[in-house]
Amino acid sequence: MKNKNLECPKCPDANSSTNIETDGKETGAGLFKAAWWIAVIILLSKVAGFLRDIVVANYYGAGVVSDAYFYAYQIPALVLVILGGVGGPFHSATVAVFSKLITDFKTKPKEEVKRLFNTFETFTMMLFAAAALLCFFFPEQIMRVIINEGSPELLKLAAYHLKIMSPIVFIGSVMGLYYGILVTYKKFLLPNISPSMLSLGIVAVLLVTKGDKTGYLLALGTTIGAILQLLVQMPAVLKLGYAFRPAFDFFKNKNFNEILELLFPAFLSSTIGQLGVYVDMFFSSGLKEGSWTAYGFANRIFQFPVGMLLTAILVPLFPLFSRLVAKKDEEGVRHYFQKGVGTLIFVGTYLMTVIFVVRTDAIRLALQRGAFDSEATLVVSEILFYITLSIIPYVFRDSATRLFYSFNDSKTPFLIAIGCIVLKFLLNIILVKPFGINGIALSTTLVTLFNATTLGILLRKKIRIGYTRLLKNVYKILISGAAAFLAGYAASGIFDRFFEWNFMAGVVKLVLIGLVMLAVYGVCAWFTKIEYLGDLIERIKNRGKVEA
Repeated sequence: MKNKNLECPKCPDANSSTNIETDGKETGAGLFKAAWWIAVIILLSKVAGFLRDIVVANYYGAGVVSDAYFYAYQIPALVLVILGGVGGPFHSATVAVFSKLITDFKTKPKEEVKRLFNTFETFTMMLFAAAALLCFFFPEQIMRVIINEGSPELLKLAAYHLKIMSPIVFIGSVMGLYYGILVTYKKFLLPNISPSMLSLGIVAVLLVTKGDKTGYLLALGTTIGAILQLLVQMPAVLKLGYAFRPAFDFFKNKNFNEILELLFPAFLSSTIGQLGVYVDMFFSSGLKEGSWTAYGFANRIFQFPVGMLLTAILVPLFPLFSRLVAKKDEEGVRHYFQKGVGTLIFVGTYLMTVIFVVRTDAIRLALQRGAFDSEATLVVSEILFYITLSIIPYVFRDSATRLFYSFNDSKTPFLIAIGCIVLKFLLNIILVKPFGINGIALSTTLVTLFNATTLGILLRKKIRIGYTRLLKNVYKILISGAAAFLAGYAASGIFDRFFEWNFMAGVVKLVLIGLVMLAVYGVCAWFTKIEYLGDLIERIKNRGKVEA
Protein backbone atom coordinates (compact mmCIF):
# COMPACT_ATOMS: atom_id res chain seq x y z
CA MET A 1 0.00 0.00 0.00
CA LYS A 2 1.48 3.31 -1.02
CA ASN A 3 0.41 6.47 0.78
CA LYS A 4 0.60 9.32 -1.71
CA ASN A 5 0.01 11.93 0.95
CA LEU A 6 3.51 11.32 2.21
CA GLU A 7 5.21 12.05 -1.12
CA CYS A 8 7.29 15.20 -1.38
CA PRO A 9 7.29 16.74 -4.86
CA LYS A 10 10.72 18.31 -4.44
CA CYS A 11 12.28 15.43 -2.58
CA PRO A 12 14.12 12.42 -4.04
CA ASP A 13 12.08 9.47 -5.17
CA ALA A 14 10.64 7.78 -2.11
CA ASN A 15 10.94 4.39 -3.75
CA SER A 16 14.69 4.58 -4.17
CA SER A 17 17.00 3.09 -1.57
CA THR A 18 20.19 3.84 0.23
CA ASN A 19 22.87 1.74 1.87
CA ILE A 20 22.88 2.82 5.50
CA GLU A 21 26.64 2.47 5.69
CA THR A 22 28.07 4.04 2.55
CA ASP A 23 25.52 5.49 0.17
CA GLY A 24 25.03 9.24 0.37
CA LYS A 25 21.56 9.52 -1.22
CA GLU A 26 18.88 11.05 0.96
CA THR A 27 15.68 9.18 0.10
CA GLY A 28 12.49 8.29 1.91
CA ALA A 29 13.01 4.57 1.51
CA GLY A 30 16.63 4.87 2.55
CA LEU A 31 15.64 6.83 5.64
CA PHE A 32 13.20 4.21 6.84
CA LYS A 33 15.42 1.31 5.85
CA ALA A 34 18.17 2.87 7.95
CA ALA A 35 15.69 3.44 10.75
CA TRP A 36 14.63 -0.23 10.62
CA TRP A 37 18.17 -1.55 10.97
CA ILE A 38 19.03 1.02 13.61
CA ALA A 39 15.96 -0.09 15.58
CA VAL A 40 17.15 -3.70 15.43
CA ILE A 41 20.64 -2.70 16.53
CA ILE A 42 19.34 -0.53 19.37
CA LEU A 43 17.04 -3.35 20.46
CA LEU A 44 20.09 -5.55 21.02
CA SER A 45 21.74 -2.76 23.00
CA LYS A 46 18.57 -2.19 25.04
CA VAL A 47 18.32 -5.92 25.78
CA ALA A 48 21.85 -5.73 27.17
CA GLY A 49 20.74 -2.75 29.27
CA PHE A 50 17.76 -4.68 30.63
CA LEU A 51 20.01 -7.60 31.47
CA ARG A 52 22.20 -5.16 33.38
CA ASP A 53 19.19 -3.80 35.31
CA ILE A 54 18.02 -7.32 36.15
CA VAL A 55 21.44 -8.24 37.55
CA VAL A 56 21.81 -4.95 39.45
CA ALA A 57 18.30 -5.23 40.91
CA ASN A 58 18.97 -8.83 41.95
CA TYR A 59 22.16 -8.00 43.86
CA TYR A 60 21.33 -4.53 45.23
CA GLY A 61 17.52 -4.10 45.11
CA ALA A 62 16.32 -0.57 45.84
CA GLY A 63 18.15 0.71 48.92
CA VAL A 64 20.97 2.90 50.16
CA VAL A 65 23.75 1.16 48.16
CA SER A 66 21.86 1.34 44.86
CA ASP A 67 20.86 4.94 45.61
CA ALA A 68 24.52 5.84 46.22
CA TYR A 69 25.57 4.30 42.92
CA PHE A 70 22.84 6.00 40.88
CA TYR A 71 23.48 9.36 42.55
CA ALA A 72 27.20 9.08 41.73
CA TYR A 73 26.62 7.75 38.21
CA GLN A 74 24.75 10.92 37.20
CA ILE A 75 28.07 12.80 36.98
CA PRO A 76 29.83 10.49 34.46
CA ALA A 77 26.46 9.83 32.79
CA LEU A 78 26.28 13.52 31.91
CA VAL A 79 29.38 13.07 29.75
CA LEU A 80 28.89 9.45 28.69
CA VAL A 81 25.23 9.59 27.71
CA ILE A 82 24.02 13.19 27.58
CA LEU A 83 27.06 14.99 26.18
CA GLY A 84 29.01 12.21 24.49
CA GLY A 85 26.26 9.92 23.31
CA VAL A 86 24.26 9.80 20.11
CA GLY A 87 22.22 13.01 20.01
CA GLY A 88 24.48 14.79 22.50
CA PRO A 89 26.08 18.16 21.68
CA PHE A 90 29.47 16.71 20.64
CA HIS A 91 27.74 14.29 18.29
CA SER A 92 25.34 16.97 17.02
CA ALA A 93 28.01 19.64 16.43
CA THR A 94 30.25 17.12 14.65
CA VAL A 95 27.45 15.95 12.34
CA ALA A 96 26.27 19.50 11.60
CA VAL A 97 29.73 20.74 10.55
CA PHE A 98 31.39 17.64 9.07
CA SER A 99 28.30 16.75 6.98
CA LYS A 100 28.84 20.00 5.06
CA LEU A 101 32.61 19.54 4.66
CA ILE A 102 32.71 15.89 3.56
CA THR A 103 31.41 15.44 0.03
CA ASP A 104 32.96 12.07 -0.83
CA PHE A 105 32.39 9.27 1.67
CA LYS A 106 34.45 6.70 -0.24
CA THR A 107 37.84 8.44 -0.12
CA LYS A 108 40.10 9.41 2.75
CA PRO A 109 39.34 12.81 4.32
CA LYS A 110 41.11 15.93 3.12
CA GLU A 111 43.87 17.41 5.25
CA GLU A 112 41.71 20.31 6.40
CA VAL A 113 39.04 17.87 7.58
CA LYS A 114 41.55 15.73 9.46
CA ARG A 115 43.06 18.87 10.97
CA LEU A 116 39.63 19.94 12.17
CA PHE A 117 39.03 16.51 13.68
CA ASN A 118 42.37 16.55 15.54
CA THR A 119 41.82 20.09 16.78
CA PHE A 120 38.40 19.19 18.13
CA GLU A 121 39.65 15.97 19.74
CA THR A 122 42.63 17.73 21.37
CA PHE A 123 40.33 20.41 22.76
CA THR A 124 37.87 17.81 24.05
CA MET A 125 40.52 15.66 25.71
CA MET A 126 42.12 18.60 27.51
CA LEU A 127 38.81 19.95 28.78
CA PHE A 128 37.43 16.68 30.13
CA ALA A 129 40.70 15.36 31.50
CA ALA A 130 40.57 18.31 33.89
CA ALA A 131 36.94 17.49 34.78
CA ALA A 132 37.83 13.84 35.42
CA LEU A 133 40.62 14.87 37.80
CA LEU A 134 38.19 17.05 39.76
CA CYS A 135 35.84 14.08 40.17
CA PHE A 136 38.72 11.87 41.33
CA PHE A 137 40.21 14.24 43.92
CA PHE A 138 37.06 15.99 45.19
CA PRO A 139 34.24 13.40 45.00
CA GLU A 140 32.77 14.06 48.45
CA GLN A 141 32.54 17.81 47.89
CA ILE A 142 30.78 17.24 44.56
CA MET A 143 28.30 14.72 45.95
CA ARG A 144 27.56 16.95 48.94
CA VAL A 145 26.14 19.53 46.54
CA ILE A 146 23.77 16.95 45.01
CA ILE A 147 22.73 14.94 48.07
CA ASN A 148 20.67 17.33 50.16
CA GLU A 149 19.34 15.39 53.14
CA GLY A 150 20.92 11.97 52.70
CA SER A 151 22.55 10.00 55.49
CA PRO A 152 26.34 10.10 56.06
CA GLU A 153 26.50 6.50 54.83
CA LEU A 154 24.82 7.47 51.56
CA LEU A 155 27.18 10.40 51.04
CA LYS A 156 30.31 8.33 51.79
CA LEU A 157 29.28 5.52 49.45
CA ALA A 158 28.30 7.90 46.63
CA ALA A 159 31.61 9.78 46.87
CA TYR A 160 33.67 6.61 46.53
CA HIS A 161 31.51 5.39 43.64
CA LEU A 162 32.18 8.68 41.85
CA LYS A 163 35.91 8.34 42.43
CA ILE A 164 35.92 4.88 40.84
CA MET A 165 33.89 6.11 37.85
CA SER A 166 35.81 9.38 37.30
CA PRO A 167 37.68 8.09 34.18
CA ILE A 168 34.32 7.88 32.40
CA VAL A 169 34.18 11.68 32.36
CA PHE A 170 37.22 11.70 30.05
CA ILE A 171 36.15 8.67 27.99
CA GLY A 172 32.61 9.82 27.29
CA SER A 173 33.52 13.16 25.73
CA VAL A 174 35.82 11.50 23.17
CA MET A 175 33.07 9.06 22.23
CA GLY A 176 30.75 11.93 21.30
CA LEU A 177 33.20 13.02 18.61
CA TYR A 178 33.63 9.44 17.38
CA TYR A 179 29.87 8.95 17.19
CA GLY A 180 29.52 12.14 15.17
CA ILE A 181 32.13 11.09 12.62
CA LEU A 182 30.68 7.60 12.21
CA VAL A 183 27.12 8.89 11.77
CA THR A 184 28.34 11.49 9.25
CA TYR A 185 29.73 8.60 7.19
CA LYS A 186 26.43 6.72 7.67
CA LYS A 187 28.09 4.12 9.88
CA PHE A 188 25.11 3.61 12.18
CA LEU A 189 26.00 0.17 13.50
CA LEU A 190 28.77 0.91 16.01
CA PRO A 191 27.34 4.11 17.56
CA ASN A 192 24.13 2.28 18.39
CA ILE A 193 25.45 -1.11 19.48
CA SER A 194 28.53 0.01 21.43
CA PRO A 195 26.55 1.25 24.49
CA SER A 196 25.84 -2.41 25.18
CA MET A 197 29.52 -2.73 26.12
CA LEU A 198 28.84 -0.64 29.22
CA SER A 199 26.01 -2.94 30.26
CA LEU A 200 27.99 -6.09 29.53
CA GLY A 201 30.94 -4.78 31.55
CA ILE A 202 28.69 -4.34 34.59
CA VAL A 203 27.02 -7.74 34.14
CA ALA A 204 30.34 -9.54 33.73
CA VAL A 205 31.88 -8.02 36.87
CA LEU A 206 28.80 -8.71 39.04
CA LEU A 207 28.28 -12.27 37.82
CA VAL A 208 31.94 -13.14 38.38
CA THR A 209 32.21 -11.50 41.82
CA LYS A 210 28.59 -12.08 43.00
CA GLY A 211 28.40 -8.40 43.97
CA ASP A 212 29.40 -6.76 47.25
CA LYS A 213 27.82 -4.87 50.15
CA THR A 214 29.22 -1.46 49.18
CA GLY A 215 28.50 -1.36 45.43
CA TYR A 216 32.13 -0.59 44.63
CA LEU A 217 32.24 -3.52 42.21
CA LEU A 218 29.20 -2.09 40.44
CA ALA A 219 31.07 1.20 39.94
CA LEU A 220 34.17 -0.68 38.75
CA GLY A 221 32.13 -2.66 36.23
CA THR A 222 30.69 0.61 34.90
CA THR A 223 34.18 2.04 34.32
CA ILE A 224 35.38 -1.15 32.61
CA GLY A 225 32.29 -1.11 30.39
CA ALA A 226 32.93 2.51 29.34
CA ILE A 227 36.52 1.64 28.37
CA LEU A 228 35.24 -1.24 26.24
CA GLN A 229 32.70 1.09 24.64
CA LEU A 230 35.47 3.46 23.54
CA LEU A 231 37.71 0.65 22.29
CA VAL A 232 34.91 -0.66 20.08
CA GLN A 233 34.69 2.72 18.32
CA MET A 234 38.38 3.31 17.69
CA PRO A 235 39.13 0.87 14.82
CA ALA A 236 36.24 2.16 12.69
CA VAL A 237 37.28 5.79 13.16
CA LEU A 238 40.91 4.98 12.33
CA LYS A 239 39.83 3.06 9.23
CA LEU A 240 38.06 6.15 7.93
CA GLY A 241 41.39 8.00 8.07
CA TYR A 242 41.05 9.89 11.35
CA ALA A 243 44.20 8.92 13.25
CA PHE A 244 44.70 11.23 16.21
CA ARG A 245 47.47 13.82 15.99
CA PRO A 246 47.46 16.59 18.64
CA ALA A 247 46.53 19.94 17.08
CA PHE A 248 46.26 23.22 18.95
CA ASP A 249 45.04 25.75 16.36
CA PHE A 250 41.95 26.47 18.43
CA PHE A 251 41.67 30.10 17.34
CA LYS A 252 42.90 29.83 13.74
CA ASN A 253 40.58 27.17 12.35
CA LYS A 254 37.32 28.80 11.19
CA ASN A 255 35.54 25.44 10.97
CA PHE A 256 36.52 24.71 14.56
CA ASN A 257 35.06 28.08 15.53
CA GLU A 258 31.82 27.03 13.81
CA ILE A 259 31.82 23.84 15.90
CA LEU A 260 32.29 25.92 19.06
CA GLU A 261 29.45 28.23 18.06
CA LEU A 262 27.23 25.16 17.97
CA LEU A 263 28.91 23.23 20.75
CA PHE A 264 28.92 25.62 23.66
CA PRO A 265 25.23 26.61 23.55
CA ALA A 266 24.34 22.94 22.91
CA PHE A 267 26.72 21.87 25.70
CA LEU A 268 25.13 24.35 28.06
CA SER A 269 21.67 23.31 26.89
CA SER A 270 22.40 19.64 27.59
CA THR A 271 24.02 20.53 30.90
CA ILE A 272 21.04 22.69 31.80
CA GLY A 273 18.80 19.77 30.91
CA GLN A 274 20.89 17.51 33.14
CA LEU A 275 20.54 20.09 35.90
CA GLY A 276 16.90 19.07 35.93
CA VAL A 277 18.08 15.60 36.97
CA TYR A 278 20.27 17.14 39.68
CA VAL A 279 17.29 19.15 40.89
CA ASP A 280 15.34 15.89 41.12
CA MET A 281 18.22 14.23 42.98
CA PHE A 282 18.31 17.15 45.42
CA PHE A 283 14.62 16.74 46.23
CA SER A 284 14.64 12.93 46.25
CA SER A 285 17.58 12.61 48.68
CA GLY A 286 15.24 13.41 51.56
CA LEU A 287 12.70 10.78 50.58
CA LYS A 288 12.53 7.10 51.54
CA GLU A 289 15.66 5.04 50.81
CA GLY A 290 15.48 3.44 47.40
CA SER A 291 13.28 6.18 45.90
CA TRP A 292 15.95 7.42 43.51
CA THR A 293 16.80 3.87 42.48
CA ALA A 294 13.11 3.21 41.73
CA TYR A 295 12.92 6.41 39.67
CA GLY A 296 16.00 5.33 37.71
CA PHE A 297 14.57 1.89 36.96
CA ALA A 298 11.27 3.43 35.80
CA ASN A 299 13.06 5.90 33.55
CA ARG A 300 15.18 3.17 31.95
CA ILE A 301 12.12 0.99 31.34
CA PHE A 302 10.53 4.02 29.66
CA GLN A 303 13.67 4.57 27.59
CA PHE A 304 13.75 0.95 26.40
CA PRO A 305 11.07 1.35 23.72
CA VAL A 306 10.92 5.14 23.45
CA GLY A 307 14.68 5.72 23.26
CA MET A 308 14.96 2.97 20.65
CA LEU A 309 12.19 4.53 18.58
CA LEU A 310 13.58 8.05 18.88
CA THR A 311 17.14 7.12 18.00
CA ALA A 312 16.08 4.88 15.12
CA ILE A 313 14.23 7.72 13.40
CA LEU A 314 16.34 10.74 14.37
CA VAL A 315 19.84 9.32 13.81
CA PRO A 316 19.37 9.09 10.01
CA LEU A 317 17.15 12.20 9.95
CA PHE A 318 19.60 14.64 11.56
CA PRO A 319 22.33 14.54 8.87
CA LEU A 320 19.52 14.75 6.29
CA PHE A 321 18.10 17.87 7.97
CA SER A 322 21.56 19.47 7.96
CA ARG A 323 22.09 18.82 4.24
CA LEU A 324 18.61 19.98 3.24
CA VAL A 325 19.00 23.18 5.27
CA ALA A 326 22.41 23.78 3.65
CA LYS A 327 20.72 23.40 0.22
CA LYS A 328 17.90 25.74 1.35
CA ASP A 329 15.40 23.00 0.43
CA GLU A 330 12.54 24.18 2.65
CA GLU A 331 10.04 21.79 1.07
CA GLY A 332 12.33 18.83 1.77
CA VAL A 333 12.88 19.87 5.39
CA ARG A 334 9.16 20.29 5.96
CA HIS A 335 8.36 16.92 4.33
CA TYR A 336 10.87 14.88 6.33
CA PHE A 337 10.15 16.67 9.60
CA GLN A 338 6.42 15.99 9.30
CA LYS A 339 7.08 12.43 8.23
CA GLY A 340 9.59 11.77 11.03
CA VAL A 341 7.59 13.41 13.83
CA GLY A 342 4.32 11.89 12.65
CA THR A 343 5.83 8.41 12.61
CA LEU A 344 7.33 8.93 16.07
CA ILE A 345 4.00 10.05 17.52
CA PHE A 346 2.11 7.23 15.77
CA VAL A 347 4.36 4.47 17.12
CA GLY A 348 4.94 6.29 20.43
CA THR A 349 1.22 6.47 21.21
CA TYR A 350 0.87 2.71 20.81
CA LEU A 351 3.84 2.21 23.15
CA MET A 352 2.27 4.58 25.68
CA THR A 353 -1.00 2.65 25.80
CA VAL A 354 0.80 -0.70 26.13
CA ILE A 355 2.94 0.60 29.01
CA PHE A 356 -0.18 1.87 30.79
CA VAL A 357 -1.76 -1.59 30.66
CA VAL A 358 1.14 -3.98 31.30
CA ARG A 359 3.70 -1.89 33.23
CA THR A 360 3.27 -3.63 36.61
CA ASP A 361 3.38 -7.11 35.07
CA ALA A 362 6.42 -6.19 32.98
CA ILE A 363 8.34 -4.87 36.01
CA ARG A 364 7.35 -7.90 38.06
CA LEU A 365 8.51 -10.19 35.29
CA ALA A 366 11.81 -8.42 34.63
CA LEU A 367 13.03 -7.20 38.02
CA GLN A 368 11.18 -8.81 40.94
CA ARG A 369 13.71 -11.29 42.28
CA GLY A 370 16.51 -11.38 44.81
CA ALA A 371 16.77 -8.07 46.68
CA PHE A 372 14.09 -6.45 44.50
CA ASP A 373 10.74 -7.15 46.19
CA SER A 374 7.02 -6.61 45.39
CA GLU A 375 6.97 -3.25 47.16
CA ALA A 376 9.73 -1.98 44.87
CA THR A 377 7.74 -3.24 41.88
CA LEU A 378 4.69 -1.15 42.85
CA VAL A 379 6.80 1.97 43.44
CA VAL A 380 8.50 1.67 40.03
CA SER A 381 5.13 1.02 38.36
CA GLU A 382 3.59 4.20 39.76
CA ILE A 383 6.57 6.30 38.69
CA LEU A 384 6.49 4.75 35.22
CA PHE A 385 2.85 5.75 34.77
CA TYR A 386 3.62 9.45 35.25
CA ILE A 387 6.75 9.38 33.09
CA THR A 388 4.93 7.61 30.25
CA LEU A 389 2.48 10.51 29.96
CA SER A 390 5.34 12.49 28.41
CA ILE A 391 5.85 10.32 25.30
CA ILE A 392 4.25 12.61 22.71
CA PRO A 393 5.87 15.88 23.87
CA TYR A 394 9.12 13.96 24.44
CA VAL A 395 9.45 12.79 20.82
CA PHE A 396 8.40 16.17 19.44
CA ARG A 397 10.84 18.03 21.68
CA ASP A 398 13.82 15.97 20.54
CA SER A 399 12.82 16.21 16.87
CA ALA A 400 12.39 19.99 17.03
CA THR A 401 15.70 20.38 18.85
CA ARG A 402 17.52 18.53 16.05
CA LEU A 403 15.92 20.82 13.48
CA PHE A 404 17.06 23.92 15.40
CA TYR A 405 20.60 22.51 15.40
CA SER A 406 20.37 21.96 11.63
CA PHE A 407 19.71 25.69 11.29
CA ASN A 408 22.87 26.28 13.39
CA ASP A 409 20.65 27.56 16.20
CA SER A 410 21.43 26.00 19.54
CA LYS A 411 20.75 29.23 21.42
CA THR A 412 16.97 28.86 21.32
CA PRO A 413 16.88 25.33 22.84
CA PHE A 414 19.37 26.54 25.45
CA LEU A 415 17.22 29.50 26.55
CA ILE A 416 14.14 27.28 26.70
CA ALA A 417 16.10 24.74 28.76
CA ILE A 418 16.93 27.44 31.32
CA GLY A 419 13.23 28.19 31.67
CA CYS A 420 12.58 24.46 32.09
CA ILE A 421 15.00 24.26 35.03
CA VAL A 422 13.25 27.10 36.82
CA LEU A 423 9.88 25.47 36.14
CA LYS A 424 11.22 22.07 37.31
CA PHE A 425 12.37 23.51 40.61
CA LEU A 426 9.03 25.24 41.23
CA LEU A 427 7.00 22.16 40.30
CA ASN A 428 9.10 19.96 42.58
CA ILE A 429 8.46 22.33 45.47
CA ILE A 430 4.73 22.02 44.80
CA LEU A 431 4.47 18.32 43.94
CA VAL A 432 7.13 16.39 45.92
CA LYS A 433 5.64 16.98 49.36
CA PRO A 434 2.15 15.60 48.56
CA PHE A 435 3.18 12.97 45.99
CA GLY A 436 6.73 11.98 46.99
CA ILE A 437 8.85 10.49 44.20
CA ASN A 438 5.73 10.41 41.96
CA GLY A 439 5.69 14.21 42.19
CA ILE A 440 9.14 14.29 40.59
CA ALA A 441 7.91 12.05 37.76
CA LEU A 442 4.83 14.24 37.20
CA SER A 443 6.91 17.43 37.16
CA THR A 444 9.18 15.84 34.54
CA THR A 445 6.19 15.23 32.26
CA LEU A 446 4.86 18.78 32.71
CA VAL A 447 8.27 20.30 31.99
CA THR A 448 8.65 18.15 28.85
CA LEU A 449 5.26 19.39 27.65
CA PHE A 450 6.28 23.01 28.25
CA ASN A 451 9.60 22.46 26.44
CA ALA A 452 7.99 20.83 23.39
CA THR A 453 5.25 23.47 23.11
CA THR A 454 7.70 26.37 23.30
CA LEU A 455 10.06 24.82 20.74
CA GLY A 456 7.13 24.16 18.40
CA ILE A 457 5.95 27.78 18.57
CA LEU A 458 9.42 29.25 18.01
CA LEU A 459 10.22 26.79 15.21
CA ARG A 460 7.67 28.58 13.04
CA LYS A 461 10.09 31.50 12.82
CA LYS A 462 12.54 29.20 11.02
CA ILE A 463 10.21 27.31 8.72
CA ARG A 464 6.50 26.73 8.12
CA ILE A 465 6.00 23.18 9.35
CA GLY A 466 2.31 22.74 8.63
CA TYR A 467 1.04 21.94 12.12
CA THR A 468 -2.61 21.74 11.06
CA ARG A 469 -2.00 18.59 9.06
CA LEU A 470 0.13 17.11 11.84
CA LEU A 471 -2.46 17.88 14.54
CA LYS A 472 -5.25 16.28 12.48
CA ASN A 473 -3.25 13.08 12.41
CA VAL A 474 -2.45 13.33 16.14
CA TYR A 475 -6.19 13.61 16.86
CA LYS A 476 -6.82 10.38 14.93
CA ILE A 477 -3.85 8.71 16.62
CA LEU A 478 -5.18 9.53 20.11
CA ILE A 479 -8.59 8.07 19.24
CA SER A 480 -6.92 4.87 18.04
CA GLY A 481 -4.76 4.82 21.18
CA ALA A 482 -7.82 5.14 23.45
CA ALA A 483 -9.48 2.19 21.71
CA ALA A 484 -6.31 0.10 22.05
CA PHE A 485 -6.05 0.95 25.75
CA LEU A 486 -9.64 -0.13 26.47
CA ALA A 487 -9.10 -3.38 24.58
CA GLY A 488 -5.86 -4.08 26.43
CA TYR A 489 -7.35 -3.26 29.82
CA ALA A 490 -10.27 -5.62 29.19
CA ALA A 491 -7.95 -8.39 27.94
CA SER A 492 -5.76 -8.01 31.03
CA GLY A 493 -8.74 -8.39 33.36
CA ILE A 494 -9.99 -11.48 31.53
CA PHE A 495 -6.54 -13.09 31.57
CA ASP A 496 -6.12 -12.51 35.32
CA ARG A 497 -9.50 -14.11 35.98
CA PHE A 498 -8.52 -17.42 34.39
CA PHE A 499 -4.76 -17.71 34.99
CA GLU A 500 -2.63 -17.51 38.13
CA TRP A 501 0.63 -15.59 37.99
CA ASN A 502 3.90 -17.33 37.22
CA PHE A 503 6.81 -16.52 34.94
CA MET A 504 5.44 -18.25 31.83
CA ALA A 505 1.94 -16.87 32.40
CA GLY A 506 3.47 -13.40 32.66
CA VAL A 507 5.31 -13.79 29.35
CA VAL A 508 2.17 -15.08 27.62
CA LYS A 509 0.09 -12.26 29.09
CA LEU A 510 2.46 -9.53 27.89
CA VAL A 511 2.69 -10.97 24.37
CA LEU A 512 -1.06 -11.58 24.12
CA ILE A 513 -2.07 -8.12 25.33
CA GLY A 514 0.52 -6.47 23.11
CA LEU A 515 -0.88 -8.28 20.06
CA VAL A 516 -4.51 -7.52 20.95
CA MET A 517 -3.72 -3.84 21.38
CA LEU A 518 -1.68 -3.76 18.17
CA ALA A 519 -4.56 -5.28 16.22
CA VAL A 520 -7.10 -2.80 17.62
CA TYR A 521 -4.72 0.13 17.13
CA GLY A 522 -3.97 -0.89 13.56
CA VAL A 523 -7.63 -1.37 12.63
CA CYS A 524 -8.61 2.00 14.11
CA ALA A 525 -5.69 3.68 12.36
CA TRP A 526 -6.82 2.11 9.08
CA PHE A 527 -10.42 3.28 9.41
CA THR A 528 -9.43 6.78 10.53
CA LYS A 529 -6.96 6.96 7.61
CA ILE A 530 -3.87 7.88 9.59
CA GLU A 531 -1.40 8.59 6.80
CA TYR A 532 1.67 7.10 8.51
CA LEU A 533 0.21 3.59 8.70
CA GLY A 534 0.47 2.73 5.02
CA ASP A 535 4.02 4.01 4.78
CA LEU A 536 5.12 1.97 7.80
CA ILE A 537 3.51 -1.19 6.39
CA GLU A 538 5.28 -0.69 3.08
CA ARG A 539 8.65 -0.11 4.72
CA ILE A 540 8.28 -3.19 6.92
CA LYS A 541 7.37 -5.33 3.91
CA ASN A 542 10.41 -4.07 2.00
CA ARG A 543 12.89 -3.98 4.88
CA GLY A 544 14.83 -7.02 3.69
CA LYS A 545 14.87 -6.16 0.01
CA VAL A 546 17.87 -4.68 -1.75
CA GLU A 547 16.37 -2.01 -3.94
CA ALA A 548 17.97 -0.54 -7.01
